[in-house]
Amino acid sequence: MSPPFEPGMVSALAVDVFGTTVDWRTGVADQVTDIAARYGVELDGGAFADAWRDRYLPAMARVNRGERDWVYLDTLHRESLEELLHIHGVADAFDEEARHRLVRAWHHLPAWDDAVEGLARLRRHYIVAAVSNGGFALLTRLVKAAGLPFDCIISAELARAYKPHPRAYQTVAALLDTPPPRVLMVACHTWDIDGARQAGFGTAFLHRPREKGPHRPADQASDTSSDLTVTGFDELADLLHP
Repeated sequence: MSPPFEPGMVSALAVDVFGTTVDWRTGVADQVTDIAARYGVELDGGAFADAWRDRYLPAMARVNRGERDWVYLDTLHRESLEELLHIHGVADAFDEEARHRLVRAWHHLPAWDDAVEGLARLRRHYIVAAVSNGGFALLTRLVKAAGLPFDCIISAELARAYKPHPRAYQTVAALLDTPPPRVLMVACHTWDIDGARQAGFGTAFLHRPREKGPHRPADQASDTSSDLTVTGFDELADLLHP
C-alpha cells in the first residue's frame, strides 16, 4: 500500500499538456476552420476537432496493446485525419501541404490563462516537467510558441508507450531520477490520474470545465480518486507551497 500523501514529499511535478496546460479544442478548431477556408472548404472546426480527438485514445490504445508497432502521435493524428477527410467528403480538396498543416495544428495551441504564471510559481520550488503523449518535436514547438516555463519535456516518444500505460509513468520517474511517490502527476483527465496513481505517483486533478468545448462535459474529480483537486495552477501552487 502507498504511504499517505504529504505535500512536503513532492519534489517534481509531471504536468499533462493537452487540455491541462493548453486549450487543444479551441486551438485545433480555429486552425481547422482557417485552413479549410483557405482551400475553399466549409468545415465546422469545432465538430472536426471533437471527432479528431475521439480517435486519440483508441489509436494510442492499439499501440499500447501491441496491435501495431510504435509510431509517434503525429502519425496517429495523420491517419485519423485521413479518415475524417473521407468521412466529410472533402479529401480531394486538401493537398499534401494542407494535410501537413492540419496535423501541425496540434503543435501550436494556446495556453490556459493561468498556465504560464502558475507554472512559473511552481517552478520556483519544484522540477516541473511537461509529460505528454505528444511527440518530442510537437511538444518542443508547442512549449516554445506558448511560452510555457517547463524545466524539461518528457514525451511518450521517450518511453515508446502512451499514457496510461505503466511504462509511460515509469519512464518519467526514471528520467527525473525521482521515486514515484515524490512525483505529482497533474492532469485534467481521469484516465491520466488513474494511470499515474496505479504507477505510485501522487496525483492532482486539475478541473478544466471548457477542456472539451462548450457542448461536451469535462472530466470530473468525482470520477477518479486523487490526492488533490484544484481549479488551476495558481491554486495548486497555493496548496503545495503556501
